[in-house]
Amino acid sequence: MLYWFYRHLDINLFQYITVRSGFAFFLAFILTIWLMPLFIRWAKAKKASQPINKFAPKAHLKKRDTPTMGGVVFIFSTLVASLLSAKLNNPYVMGALITLIGFCTIGYTDDLGKVVSGNNLHGLSARAKLGLQILIAFCISAFLVYYAGFDTQFYIPFVKFPLFDMMWGSLLFWPLVIVAASNAVNLTDGLDGLATVPSIFGLFSLGVIVYITGNAILSNYLLWPKVIGVGEVTVVASALIGALIGFLWYNCNPAEVFMGDSGSLAVGAFLGYMAILGKSEILLILIGAIFVIETVSVIAQVGSYKLRGKRIFLMAPIHHHFEMKQWAENKIIVRFWIIAFIANLLALITLKIR
Repeated sequence: MLYWFYRHLDINLFQYITVRSGFAFFLAFILTIWLMPLFIRWAKAKKASQPINKFAPKAHLKKRDTPTMGGVVFIFSTLVASLLSAKLNNPYVMGALITLIGFCTIGYTDDLGKVVSGNNLHGLSARAKLGLQILIAFCISAFLVYYAGFDTQFYIPFVKFPLFDMMWGSLLFWPLVIVAASNAVNLTDGLDGLATVPSIFGLFSLGVIVYITGNAILSNYLLWPKVIGVGEVTVVASALIGALIGFLWYNCNPAEVFMGDSGSLAVGAFLGYMAILGKSEILLILIGAIFVIETVSVIAQVGSYKLRGKRIFLMAPIHHHFEMKQWAENKIIVRFWIIAFIANLLALITLKIR
Protein backbone atom coordinates (compact mmCIF):
# COMPACT_ATOMS: atom_id res chain seq x y z
CA MET A 1 0.00 0.00 0.00
CA LEU A 2 2.80 2.46 0.88
CA TYR A 3 4.51 1.74 -2.43
CA TRP A 4 1.17 2.33 -4.18
CA PHE A 5 1.07 5.76 -2.55
CA TYR A 6 4.45 6.48 -4.09
CA ARG A 7 3.47 5.29 -7.59
CA HIS A 8 -0.01 6.79 -7.79
CA LEU A 9 -0.03 9.72 -5.38
CA ASP A 10 3.58 10.75 -5.95
CA ILE A 11 4.52 10.57 -2.26
CA ASN A 12 8.26 10.24 -2.82
CA LEU A 13 9.00 9.34 0.79
CA PHE A 14 7.54 5.87 0.23
CA GLN A 15 9.87 4.97 -2.62
CA TYR A 16 12.66 4.27 -0.13
CA ILE A 17 13.08 0.75 1.19
CA THR A 18 14.48 2.09 4.47
CA VAL A 19 11.39 4.23 5.10
CA ARG A 20 8.96 1.43 4.32
CA SER A 21 11.03 -0.96 6.43
CA GLY A 22 10.61 1.42 9.37
CA PHE A 23 6.86 1.54 8.83
CA ALA A 24 6.71 -2.25 8.56
CA PHE A 25 8.67 -2.63 11.80
CA PHE A 26 6.33 -0.44 13.83
CA LEU A 27 3.16 -1.79 12.24
CA ALA A 28 4.14 -5.38 13.03
CA PHE A 29 5.32 -4.46 16.54
CA ILE A 30 2.13 -2.59 17.45
CA LEU A 31 -0.11 -5.27 15.94
CA THR A 32 1.68 -8.04 17.86
CA ILE A 33 1.60 -6.10 21.14
CA TRP A 34 -2.15 -5.57 20.67
CA LEU A 35 -3.12 -9.05 19.46
CA MET A 36 -0.97 -11.22 21.73
CA PRO A 37 -2.90 -10.59 25.00
CA LEU A 38 -6.13 -11.40 23.15
CA PHE A 39 -4.59 -14.61 21.87
CA ILE A 40 -3.25 -15.55 25.31
CA ARG A 41 -6.69 -15.14 26.88
CA TRP A 42 -8.30 -17.15 24.10
CA ALA A 43 -5.66 -19.90 24.33
CA LYS A 44 -6.07 -20.19 28.10
CA ALA A 45 -9.85 -20.41 27.76
CA LYS A 46 -9.46 -23.17 25.14
CA LYS A 47 -6.66 -24.84 27.14
CA ALA A 48 -4.35 -24.54 24.12
CA SER A 49 -1.28 -25.00 26.31
CA GLN A 50 2.12 -26.43 25.51
CA PRO A 51 2.33 -30.14 26.43
CA ILE A 52 5.62 -30.78 28.23
CA ASN A 53 7.83 -33.54 26.91
CA LYS A 54 8.22 -36.24 29.55
CA PHE A 55 11.98 -36.28 28.88
CA ALA A 56 12.37 -32.54 29.53
CA PRO A 57 13.95 -31.29 32.78
CA LYS A 58 11.53 -31.40 35.73
CA ALA A 59 11.66 -27.61 36.05
CA HIS A 60 9.65 -27.41 32.83
CA LEU A 61 6.58 -28.94 34.50
CA LYS A 62 5.69 -25.51 35.90
CA LYS A 63 5.29 -24.32 32.27
CA ARG A 64 2.64 -26.86 31.34
CA ASP A 65 -0.22 -24.32 31.43
CA THR A 66 1.59 -21.78 29.23
CA PRO A 67 -0.23 -21.20 25.91
CA THR A 68 1.57 -22.14 22.71
CA MET A 69 1.16 -21.30 18.99
CA GLY A 70 2.06 -17.65 19.60
CA GLY A 71 3.93 -17.84 16.32
CA VAL A 72 0.63 -17.64 14.48
CA VAL A 73 0.13 -14.14 15.90
CA PHE A 74 3.53 -12.67 15.07
CA ILE A 75 3.61 -14.29 11.62
CA PHE A 76 0.14 -12.83 10.95
CA SER A 77 1.37 -9.41 12.09
CA THR A 78 4.40 -9.74 9.83
CA LEU A 79 2.22 -10.60 6.84
CA VAL A 80 -0.14 -7.68 7.44
CA ALA A 81 2.73 -5.20 7.86
CA SER A 82 4.46 -6.57 4.75
CA LEU A 83 1.29 -6.38 2.65
CA LEU A 84 0.87 -2.76 3.69
CA SER A 85 4.51 -1.74 3.24
CA ALA A 86 6.27 -3.88 0.64
CA LYS A 87 6.22 -3.85 -3.15
CA LEU A 88 3.99 -6.87 -3.68
CA ASN A 89 4.77 -7.49 -7.35
CA ASN A 90 8.40 -8.11 -6.43
CA PRO A 91 9.05 -11.87 -6.90
CA TYR A 92 11.43 -12.03 -3.93
CA VAL A 93 8.78 -10.54 -1.64
CA MET A 94 6.32 -13.11 -2.98
CA GLY A 95 8.82 -15.85 -2.15
CA ALA A 96 9.30 -14.44 1.36
CA LEU A 97 5.57 -14.48 2.04
CA ILE A 98 5.23 -18.01 0.66
CA THR A 99 8.06 -19.13 2.94
CA LEU A 100 6.45 -17.65 6.06
CA ILE A 101 2.95 -18.94 5.27
CA GLY A 102 4.09 -22.40 4.18
CA PHE A 103 6.29 -23.17 7.18
CA CYS A 104 3.91 -21.54 9.65
CA THR A 105 1.16 -23.83 8.34
CA ILE A 106 3.33 -26.91 8.90
CA GLY A 107 4.16 -25.74 12.41
CA TYR A 108 0.55 -24.88 13.20
CA THR A 109 -0.59 -28.35 12.11
CA ASP A 110 2.05 -29.92 14.34
CA ASP A 111 1.21 -27.66 17.30
CA LEU A 112 -2.51 -28.32 16.95
CA GLY A 113 -1.97 -32.08 17.02
CA LYS A 114 0.06 -31.77 20.23
CA VAL A 115 -2.47 -29.50 21.92
CA VAL A 116 -5.48 -31.64 20.98
CA SER A 117 -3.80 -34.88 22.08
CA GLY A 118 -2.18 -33.32 25.16
CA ASN A 119 1.06 -35.07 24.24
CA ASN A 120 4.20 -33.36 22.98
CA LEU A 121 4.98 -36.36 20.76
CA HIS A 122 1.59 -36.58 19.03
CA GLY A 123 1.84 -33.82 16.44
CA LEU A 124 2.88 -34.48 12.86
CA SER A 125 5.09 -37.53 12.51
CA ALA A 126 8.77 -36.72 12.02
CA ARG A 127 8.63 -38.15 8.50
CA ALA A 128 5.54 -36.15 7.50
CA LYS A 129 6.92 -32.97 9.03
CA LEU A 130 10.27 -33.27 7.26
CA GLY A 131 8.62 -34.30 4.00
CA LEU A 132 6.39 -31.22 3.97
CA GLN A 133 9.33 -28.97 4.80
CA ILE A 134 11.38 -30.40 1.94
CA LEU A 135 8.44 -30.08 -0.46
CA ILE A 136 7.79 -26.41 0.34
CA ALA A 137 11.51 -25.57 0.39
CA PHE A 138 11.92 -27.20 -3.03
CA CYS A 139 8.97 -25.24 -4.41
CA ILE A 140 10.47 -22.00 -3.08
CA SER A 141 13.84 -22.83 -4.64
CA ALA A 142 12.22 -23.67 -7.98
CA PHE A 143 10.26 -20.41 -7.76
CA LEU A 144 13.51 -18.48 -7.33
CA VAL A 145 15.21 -20.18 -10.27
CA TYR A 146 12.42 -20.49 -12.81
CA TYR A 147 10.12 -17.57 -11.97
CA ALA A 148 12.33 -14.94 -10.35
CA GLY A 149 15.37 -15.80 -12.49
CA PHE A 150 17.60 -15.72 -9.41
CA ASP A 151 21.34 -16.11 -9.92
CA THR A 152 22.60 -19.59 -8.97
CA GLN A 153 26.25 -18.61 -8.47
CA PHE A 154 27.82 -19.93 -5.24
CA TYR A 155 29.77 -17.54 -3.03
CA ILE A 156 31.75 -17.99 0.17
CA PRO A 157 32.87 -15.35 2.73
CA PHE A 158 36.02 -13.30 2.03
CA VAL A 159 36.02 -14.12 -1.71
CA LYS A 160 34.72 -11.47 -4.12
CA PHE A 161 34.09 -13.83 -7.04
CA PRO A 162 31.73 -16.83 -7.20
CA LEU A 163 33.36 -20.24 -6.90
CA PHE A 164 31.05 -21.91 -9.42
CA ASP A 165 27.53 -21.95 -10.82
CA MET A 166 25.32 -24.47 -8.99
CA MET A 167 22.75 -24.47 -11.83
CA TRP A 168 20.25 -27.27 -11.12
CA GLY A 169 22.25 -28.17 -8.02
CA SER A 170 20.70 -25.12 -6.37
CA LEU A 171 17.42 -27.08 -6.28
CA LEU A 172 19.16 -29.52 -3.95
CA PHE A 173 21.30 -27.08 -1.95
CA TRP A 174 18.77 -24.32 -1.26
CA PRO A 175 16.07 -26.65 0.17
CA LEU A 176 18.78 -28.05 2.45
CA VAL A 177 19.60 -24.53 3.68
CA ILE A 178 15.95 -23.64 4.30
CA VAL A 179 15.01 -26.92 6.01
CA ALA A 180 18.19 -27.02 8.12
CA ALA A 181 17.66 -23.42 9.32
CA SER A 182 14.01 -24.12 10.04
CA ASN A 183 14.73 -27.15 12.21
CA ALA A 184 17.72 -25.50 13.90
CA VAL A 185 15.55 -22.66 15.23
CA ASN A 186 12.91 -25.21 16.22
CA LEU A 187 15.46 -27.15 18.30
CA THR A 188 16.62 -23.94 20.01
CA ASP A 189 13.10 -22.93 21.05
CA GLY A 190 13.22 -24.64 24.43
CA LEU A 191 13.59 -21.81 26.98
CA ASP A 192 11.79 -18.49 27.40
CA GLY A 193 13.04 -16.12 24.71
CA LEU A 194 16.02 -18.32 23.86
CA ALA A 195 15.23 -18.57 20.13
CA THR A 196 13.57 -15.16 19.83
CA VAL A 197 16.51 -12.82 20.39
CA PRO A 198 19.09 -14.74 18.27
CA SER A 199 16.44 -14.77 15.53
CA ILE A 200 16.15 -10.98 15.79
CA PHE A 201 19.95 -10.62 15.56
CA GLY A 202 20.05 -12.97 12.57
CA LEU A 203 17.23 -11.17 10.77
CA PHE A 204 18.95 -7.83 11.31
CA SER A 205 22.28 -9.10 9.94
CA LEU A 206 20.66 -10.76 6.94
CA GLY A 207 18.47 -7.70 6.40
CA VAL A 208 21.62 -5.59 6.10
CA ILE A 209 23.20 -8.11 3.73
CA VAL A 210 20.11 -8.41 1.51
CA TYR A 211 19.75 -4.62 1.38
CA ILE A 212 23.38 -4.35 0.24
CA THR A 213 22.84 -7.13 -2.31
CA GLY A 214 19.98 -5.18 -3.88
CA ASN A 215 21.74 -1.82 -3.79
CA ALA A 216 23.96 -1.08 -6.82
CA ILE A 217 26.17 1.47 -5.03
CA LEU A 218 26.73 -0.44 -1.79
CA SER A 219 27.21 -3.81 -3.46
CA ASN A 220 29.78 -2.30 -5.82
CA TYR A 221 31.61 -0.55 -2.96
CA LEU A 222 31.76 -3.71 -0.84
CA LEU A 223 32.50 -5.97 -3.82
CA TRP A 224 29.34 -7.87 -2.98
CA PRO A 225 27.23 -9.74 -5.57
CA LYS A 226 24.43 -7.54 -6.91
CA VAL A 227 20.92 -8.93 -7.45
CA ILE A 228 18.35 -6.40 -8.64
CA GLY A 229 15.16 -6.38 -6.57
CA VAL A 230 16.17 -8.47 -3.55
CA GLY A 231 16.55 -5.40 -1.33
CA GLU A 232 12.77 -5.15 -1.13
CA VAL A 233 12.73 -8.24 1.13
CA THR A 234 14.35 -6.05 3.79
CA VAL A 235 10.84 -4.68 4.37
CA VAL A 236 9.55 -8.17 5.25
CA ALA A 237 12.58 -8.85 7.47
CA SER A 238 12.01 -5.56 9.29
CA ALA A 239 8.35 -6.46 9.83
CA LEU A 240 9.33 -9.83 11.29
CA ILE A 241 11.88 -8.18 13.60
CA GLY A 242 9.18 -5.81 14.86
CA ALA A 243 6.75 -8.68 15.35
CA LEU A 244 9.36 -10.73 17.24
CA ILE A 245 10.20 -7.83 19.55
CA GLY A 246 6.49 -7.47 20.26
CA PHE A 247 6.33 -11.21 20.91
CA LEU A 248 9.37 -11.01 23.21
CA TRP A 249 7.38 -8.68 25.47
CA TYR A 250 5.27 -11.72 26.39
CA ASN A 251 7.84 -14.46 25.74
CA CYS A 252 10.61 -13.23 28.06
CA ASN A 253 11.12 -15.19 31.27
CA PRO A 254 8.71 -16.16 32.76
CA ALA A 255 6.99 -16.63 29.40
CA GLU A 256 3.27 -15.92 29.07
CA VAL A 257 3.21 -17.62 25.66
CA PHE A 258 5.44 -19.86 23.52
CA MET A 259 5.94 -19.43 19.79
CA GLY A 260 5.51 -23.15 19.12
CA ASP A 261 6.49 -24.84 15.88
CA SER A 262 4.20 -22.43 14.03
CA GLY A 263 6.65 -19.67 14.85
CA SER A 264 10.03 -21.39 15.06
CA LEU A 265 9.74 -23.30 11.78
CA ALA A 266 8.63 -20.17 9.92
CA VAL A 267 11.34 -17.93 11.40
CA GLY A 268 14.07 -20.48 10.71
CA ALA A 269 12.92 -21.05 7.13
CA PHE A 270 12.84 -17.30 6.52
CA LEU A 271 16.39 -16.97 7.85
CA GLY A 272 17.44 -19.63 5.35
CA TYR A 273 15.57 -17.85 2.55
CA MET A 274 17.23 -14.53 3.41
CA ALA A 275 20.67 -16.19 3.43
CA ILE A 276 20.01 -17.50 -0.09
CA LEU A 277 18.96 -14.07 -1.37
CA GLY A 278 22.03 -12.46 0.21
CA LYS A 279 24.41 -15.08 -1.22
CA SER A 280 25.31 -15.87 2.39
CA GLU A 281 24.42 -19.54 2.78
CA ILE A 282 27.82 -20.31 4.33
CA LEU A 283 27.87 -17.13 6.41
CA LEU A 284 24.55 -18.26 7.89
CA ILE A 285 26.57 -20.72 9.98
CA LEU A 286 28.09 -17.76 11.84
CA ILE A 287 24.92 -15.62 11.80
CA GLY A 288 22.95 -18.51 13.29
CA ALA A 289 25.78 -19.73 15.54
CA ILE A 290 23.47 -20.50 18.46
CA PHE A 291 21.15 -22.51 16.23
CA VAL A 292 24.13 -24.39 14.82
CA ILE A 293 25.48 -25.16 18.29
CA GLU A 294 22.10 -26.46 19.43
CA THR A 295 21.73 -28.65 16.33
CA VAL A 296 25.25 -30.04 16.51
CA SER A 297 24.72 -30.88 20.20
CA VAL A 298 21.71 -33.03 19.27
CA ILE A 299 23.53 -34.74 16.39
CA ALA A 300 26.58 -35.41 18.57
CA GLN A 301 24.45 -36.73 21.43
CA VAL A 302 22.46 -39.11 19.25
CA GLY A 303 25.53 -40.22 17.29
CA SER A 304 27.59 -40.87 20.39
CA TYR A 305 24.81 -42.86 22.05
CA LYS A 306 24.22 -45.03 18.99
CA LEU A 307 27.92 -45.64 18.27
CA ARG A 308 29.38 -45.82 21.79
CA GLY A 309 26.38 -46.26 24.04
CA LYS A 310 27.47 -43.12 25.91
CA ARG A 311 26.07 -39.61 26.11
CA ILE A 312 28.23 -36.51 25.64
CA PHE A 313 25.82 -34.14 27.38
CA LEU A 314 23.57 -34.63 30.37
CA MET A 315 20.70 -33.81 28.00
CA ALA A 316 20.37 -32.41 24.50
CA PRO A 317 19.86 -29.85 23.01
CA ILE A 318 22.71 -28.23 24.88
CA HIS A 319 20.57 -25.67 26.75
CA HIS A 320 19.04 -28.62 28.63
CA HIS A 321 22.56 -29.77 29.53
CA PHE A 322 23.14 -26.52 31.39
CA GLU A 323 19.74 -26.80 33.04
CA MET A 324 20.75 -30.22 34.34
CA LYS A 325 23.93 -28.61 35.71
CA GLN A 326 21.63 -26.33 37.74
CA TRP A 327 22.30 -23.14 35.81
CA ALA A 328 19.52 -20.62 36.29
CA GLU A 329 17.30 -20.36 33.22
CA ASN A 330 17.90 -16.63 32.85
CA LYS A 331 21.67 -17.16 32.95
CA ILE A 332 21.51 -19.72 30.13
CA ILE A 333 19.27 -17.49 28.02
CA VAL A 334 21.28 -14.28 28.40
CA ARG A 335 24.62 -16.00 27.82
CA PHE A 336 23.29 -17.57 24.64
CA TRP A 337 22.03 -14.12 23.57
CA ILE A 338 25.53 -12.70 24.14
CA ILE A 339 27.08 -15.43 21.97
CA ALA A 340 24.50 -14.75 19.25
CA PHE A 341 25.20 -11.01 19.34
CA ILE A 342 28.97 -11.47 19.06
CA ALA A 343 28.58 -14.00 16.23
CA ASN A 344 26.37 -11.62 14.25
CA LEU A 345 28.75 -8.72 14.85
CA LEU A 346 31.58 -10.83 13.45
CA ALA A 347 29.41 -11.79 10.48
CA LEU A 348 28.76 -8.12 9.66
CA ILE A 349 32.48 -7.33 9.97
CA THR A 350 33.20 -9.88 7.24
CA LEU A 351 31.27 -7.73 4.76
CA LYS A 352 34.29 -5.46 4.40
CA ILE A 353 36.82 -8.29 4.15
CA ARG A 354 36.74 -9.56 0.57
